[in-house]
Amino acid sequence: MKAWEKLSLRARLGLLYAALLIFSVVLVGCYSYWNIWQLFISNKSSHLRARAKPIIEHWILDNDLAKPDFPYLNLNPQNALVLSRDLTSRDAVAIILNRKGEVIANGKRLPEEPEAPPPDKKYLHRALSGENEVTYLSQVNGKPVLVLLIPLRLQPGSSLIFGVVQISVMLTDINQILFSHGAMLIALVATILISGIIAGFWLIGVSLKDLHGLLATCNQISKGNFSRRVSVKNRRDEIGQLATSFNRMIDQLEATFASQQRFVVNAAHELLTPLTGLRGSLEVMLRGAQDDPASTARLSKGMYKEVNRLIRLCEQLLGLSRLESLSNVHKQSIVLPEFFNDFEPQAQVLARGRSLIIKQGPYARVSADPDLLKQILLNLLSNALRYSSPETAVVISWKLLPEQVEIWVSDQGEGMDKETLSHILEPFYQGKSTIASGEKGIGLGLSLAKSMVEAHEGAIRVESEPGKGTTVFFTLPLG
Repeated sequence: MKAWEKLSLRARLGLLYAALLIFSVVLVGCYSYWNIWQLFISNKSSHLRARAKPIIEHWILDNDLAKPDFPYLNLNPQNALVLSRDLTSRDAVAIILNRKGEVIANGKRLPEEPEAPPPDKKYLHRALSGENEVTYLSQVNGKPVLVLLIPLRLQPGSSLIFGVVQISVMLTDINQILFSHGAMLIALVATILISGIIAGFWLIGVSLKDLHGLLATCNQISKGNFSRRVSVKNRRDEIGQLATSFNRMIDQLEATFASQQRFVVNAAHELLTPLTGLRGSLEVMLRGAQDDPASTARLSKGMYKEVNRLIRLCEQLLGLSRLESLSNVHKQSIVLPEFFNDFEPQAQVLARGRSLIIKQGPYARVSADPDLLKQILLNLLSNALRYSSPETAVVISWKLLPEQVEIWVSDQGEGMDKETLSHILEPFYQGKSTIASGEKGIGLGLSLAKSMVEAHEGAIRVESEPGKGTTVFFTLPLG
């Protein structure tokens, strides 16, 4: 078993194919040989019986055996010898047996005529019982012989058997024909096997060629070369489907690694900015600014602001990492109209007098974590308020979908172009805006909202056009 496991896939398939081919070809060859043997024996037997039948009928009439009620009384060695000699030829010999199974006549006269095998009591009993088609194989001097037993009757269908004719014929001619046929069959089988095995190994090699390309590509990718792809042309079989799926997987991995790389760079940049500010303030204080109370107070306030920014950044990063596991989501059934009635006062505080409209949708229950749902809405509302003019309204509403509820937050701000829209859900990405108000964000709000929605097995999407505002849609499963 260990040796088999060490073989390559091509070798395993080739050996399995060769074994099945050998088995099937040998089986068909043996079956063909056996059928031809049976056909020859059947033809030989039919020929001998057809030749013997009229000779026996004429012999019965010529010897007037049908006159008494017991014809076997007239079956004697003299008249039986005539019949046996009439049935004997250069390749066949006949003997006559009485009802007791005793040989009373043997047709062999010439040395070149074959010897008759001794009668087989088992088959002889069947013939004396009235069975017409008794044929079996025997041997004379180690050579195969075909033996036929013909019951002697006064007329066809008669139940009275007064003797048995045994005709035996040598199978030398049949053996010669079968030997030639067997030699030809062996040569044909060998040719088929050799050609089939060679063609099979070639076909398997061609079929698995693309797998070697897949292996080489995997080795290149394992070394960090994510630009490599498997090239499979005009293949719609399992290997072609595997290559297509593999390329699709590598595309996703490449995008994921690129996103992680951007995430690390952006996170380092966001952390570096407040840390640089803190270091600058500390350097100023160390150079003697602590002797000036006003400067110390100003620097302390700046440092406090940067520390708060660092804390806020770390909290959001921790939030992203926690949402990677569904075990941190505590779902319960939430009635949306009641939830938004409770949420509206907090949303109005965040709006600070801005026009905020919570448009009531249909009655619906969703399965969600109420704290996370509130955080999603606050993140989206904060973005909508920051990137839209104070004179415009922000609208929150929802509608029913099959097995889901779709909630959206819509603003009438300046909107986004396609380039910004394609990256807006990535961590730390901040689009350009000419009307952004309030404290500058760090680009994790939408990314955090996306993670929270996906933790609920929902989906989030953004629709926006320059000058026409932005709408963020997300779905939650019905509760």
